[in-house]
Parts: sequence; C-alpha cells; structure tokens
Amino acid sequence: MDTVIGNKYLDIFNNLDIEVSKKMEGEYEVDEIINSFGNFFFNRMFLDITSIKNYKDISNLKKLSMNIDMSKVILLLDKEDAISKSDVFLSNLVSMGIYNFTSDSNNLMYLYNNPNIYRDVAHYQDIDNNKIDNNVSETAISYMFTSKKKIVLGIKNVTDHAGATTFSYLIKKVVDSYYSTMIIEIDRRDLTFFNDNNVLSIRDDEFKDVLNKYNEVDLFVVDLNKSKNDNLCTAILYLIEPSMFKLNKLSSINPSIFNEVRNKKIVLNKILLDSKDINNFENESNLKVFYNVGSICDRENNTDIFGPLLVKLGYIKDDIVNEVVGEHTNKKSIFDIFKK
Repeated sequence: MDTVIGNKYLDIFNNLDIEVSKKMEGEYEVDEIINSFGNFFFNRMFLDITSIKNYKDISNLKKLSMNIDMSKVILLLDKEDAISKSDVFLSNLVSMGIYNFTSDSNNLMYLYNNPNIYRDVAHYQDIDNNKIDNNVSETAISYMFTSKKKIVLGIKNVTDHAGATTFSYLIKKVVDSYYSTMIIEIDRRDLTFFNDNNVLSIRDDEFKDVLNKYNEVDLFVVDLNKSKNDNLCTAILYLIEPSMFKLNKLSSINPSIFNEVRNKKIVLNKILLDSKDINNFENESNLKVFYNVGSICDRENNTDIFGPLLVKLGYIKDDIVNEVVGEHTNKKSIFDIFKK
C-alpha cells in the first residue's frame, strides 16, 4: 500500500491510480513526518515538498533522508518556486540519496514504476560554480561543497564484532562493477589484510579531506568504527548480529542503544533469520529491519546477497543485478533471499 503527504498539490495525489493506506494533509515539521512514518511500512510515498515546513533549509531534508527510506519516496517539487530549478538544490537532493523527484506531475507514475538510481540523476551534480542561484540558502551551498558529488556509504557495528570490516569489503567488491569505488577504514588497519589496492586506512580527522581529495571516486564504502564524522556519509548501515548472547550483552552495556538506532537502516548480519524470526526481533527491539544478510563467505561471489541491498539503497537497478546473479544461481530471482 502507498502513502501520501500533500499540501499545495494534494489534488494531484488524489487523482493518482494508487491504493493509499495512510494520508496526511497540510504542512508539517520534519519530526512530525518522521514520527508518523519512520516505523510505518509502505510501498511508496508521494511527498509534496510544500508539506515540509521550511523545506528550503537543506538540513530539514537531510534529517528526513536519514530517518525515512528515501528509495521509496517520490518527491513532488513546487514548480512555482525557483528553487525547484536550482542546480545546487537538486544536487543536494542527490547527495542525500533522494533520487526520485520531479516538478512535473505527469512524471509521478513513471517514477513510481521506474524509480531512479544514482546514475540516473548524477548529472545534477555537475555544477558550474558561477551559476549558483543567489536564492539558495548558505546552508545548502555549504552542504553541496561538503558532499563533493559522491556517494559515501558508512558501515557501523551496533553489536560487538558484527562484521563491518568484511561487510564493507564484500559490498565494495559488488559495486566495483558499477562505480569507481574506494573503501575506507577509520582508525584501524584490518582491511589491509584483504590485499585490495583501493583500500585506505586513515585517521578520523582525515576523513573529510580524503573525500575531497579523491575526485575520481564515485562511491566510498566506509568502515566507520567509532568515527565522530559519520555526518559526512550519505547513508549508514547499522549492523546487528542478532544472537541472544550479543543482544543481551549489548543491552546490559548500553540500555538505550535500541532507542539510539531507531529509524536507522538496520542490517542483520552473520546469522540468517527467517521471516518469523525477523518479526520477533522487530517486536522485541521495536526496530525495523532494513535488510537481512545472514551468513556470508568472503571467498564467494556475493552478488545474490548484496545485490538486492544495493537495489534497495538505490545504487543499482534490479534488472542489472538479475542478469549478473543469473549467471551464478541458474536464473533465480535476486529476491529469493527474502523467501528463506
């Protein structure tokens, strides 16, 4: 079922051929939208940008992108507002992982059926510095030049030794086929043992400078460890090893940990759970699972495991992954993993 948040363009949404399970009408603070939909399951969301109070402050949209799965959101821009044509503003949307946006209502259902991935909107980030719209806020401009036209995917352990290092390396091996990729490790040197030339071990205080230095890199995969600069990431996956021992130990050390990661992209790693086990985990922890990886082998081709995750993040398209996976799985669907 689909959801709708409409204000100025609510009538357009009302005329779409969709089944709506939840609708909000009017203008809302970002926190109100997050509280209403952060843990609410939906297939797609049609979001009228005028429904977001102070949407021209890019920090509000960034907050929304960090707490809502933006791969499911179709953002209708205000065609009567110059910001909808602003190169910097549109570049900011892409930098935050918001790839499905339009100011033409005729494009809404096309994006519904054919969602964009990064490559479809990367051209919005080719900005001529001399053409910056003076109406765009200083906050937006500052964020634009911090992001430097890159995807920065952070990986962080929630439970001890949840596998962020190996996970980062295996993700990188899959996306290498689609992007110029580099893997970064913060304040440790474990990744060097994979003998990959595109691995960089750096100090946390070097993180921003490194992102700016490697202009030829499209996508960074970052093993964050205890980095204090995770705000530089365009998305972060939070790894949990869902064993009873690990979860009980974590809860005893940090009783508020589940509140801290609520509405984040939670990935279950190392132990493969079936749908019933995942539902139990979500009910007990009050968390929503973004993806279930399970057990993996670093000697194998793992496109069948990580392909659907990258599709869900909006980095690659499922038809491309299906073709690659078919060579290794006798043409099985990449989404068979969800049927285990």
